[in-house]
Amino acid sequence: MAAHDPVKRACVGVDCANDAGSLQCPNCLKMGKESYFCSQDCFKRSWSVHKALHKTQSNPLRRYFAPRVVSEADAATGQYNPFPTFPYTGPLRPIYPLSARREVPASIAHPDYAKDGDPRSERVFVGRNKISVLDKAQQEGMRRVCRLAREVLDLAAQAAKPGVSTDYIDEVVHKACLARKSYPSPLNYYHFPKSVCTSVNEVICHGIPDQRLLVDGDILNIDVTLYHGGFHGDLNETYYIGDRAKADPDSVRVTETARECLDESIKLVKPGMLFRDPGNVIEKHAKAKGCSVVRTYCGHGVNQLFHTAPNVPHYAKSKAVGTARPGMCFTIEPMICVGTHKDKTWPDDWTSVTTDGKRTAQFEHTLLVTEDGVEVLTARMADSPGGPVPMPTPADATSNDSSADVVVNGHTSATAQPAGT
Repeated sequence: MAAHDPVKRACVGVDCANDAGSLQCPNCLKMGKESYFCSQDCFKRSWSVHKALHKTQSNPLRRYFAPRVVSEADAATGQYNPFPTFPYTGPLRPIYPLSARREVPASIAHPDYAKDGDPRSERVFVGRNKISVLDKAQQEGMRRVCRLAREVLDLAAQAAKPGVSTDYIDEVVHKACLARKSYPSPLNYYHFPKSVCTSVNEVICHGIPDQRLLVDGDILNIDVTLYHGGFHGDLNETYYIGDRAKADPDSVRVTETARECLDESIKLVKPGMLFRDPGNVIEKHAKAKGCSVVRTYCGHGVNQLFHTAPNVPHYAKSKAVGTARPGMCFTIEPMICVGTHKDKTWPDDWTSVTTDGKRTAQFEHTLLVTEDGVEVLTARMADSPGGPVPMPTPADATSNDSSADVVVNGHTSATAQPAGT
């Protein structure tokens, strides 16, 4: 007969205060790690956050060596595709080698994961139902870092143009962070090798900057987070690269829908809002525009921790728990797709792409709940690059569809048509 386990364990589900049952994560079991949940529903709801714990545990060598995405240039071969046999879903390919890891001076405060890639402080809060409420001084700290993050994103956006590599954008972001006495939060977070995420065309999120040159017709999401004064400020926007992107109906439709979804969801934010409410508005608006909503990734709490409670899903009828209160800080960051919402991850363990290879766009703000509404801490400035673009007319598309494919670094990029066609 089965033995009864008299030991009470806390459920490690996100925002769950229940005692755990006997259900364990199968991946954690394979790695010899205990990870108990109270129910199957709780496990499924927590998966998008919980699976991040597997990244550093799946290979024991990662405790000592950075993952294989950190590559040195091979003088004999030069640039190359590091995963030539991988079944890519769209036309985009990684172009390696990655540049050497950029350094941050010791004089700038580092988050706890900067040295070994392990955000221990975040794991302390896994499974707790408490959402931090910031006092006035902490709120001012968030305002400060978010203003700096906005400045850095705007500088990166100014550099994003045809002929520029995403690695160069990473360099721009890294130098801008250091100039503001800030640590680029993505750098070495669960061993992420760069200082910013650059997601092109069919990449949903977490794209790793590499040697690929941007071409006229791309759309590019730049996701910037700074750590300054003990706080993280997080935001991203999607930008049109060249005039062809602005003339492509699918690129404009998905980008402007993502922008509108964020704007519409922010209108809900005030004390008493349920954290499952934004997803209802986002999915309704996306579907009205003929687009879908990615379900794997969600908005999150952000303060002294890069990612923490609450979870803010972007799809409708979620089971997210919690209610907004004055002093809470979190992001909303809908990822919207032209085609399917389903995602697939490249072998670098980071780059998430649409399974049909069609285009996707995202926008993100860090928000502070006030006594009577919301403060958008990462709001655009009057001179911020980018901004809304009208849907192109048939004449716009025709005038920009006259040239053949462009060959960049030995790789063909179909710039006159949306990716995945």
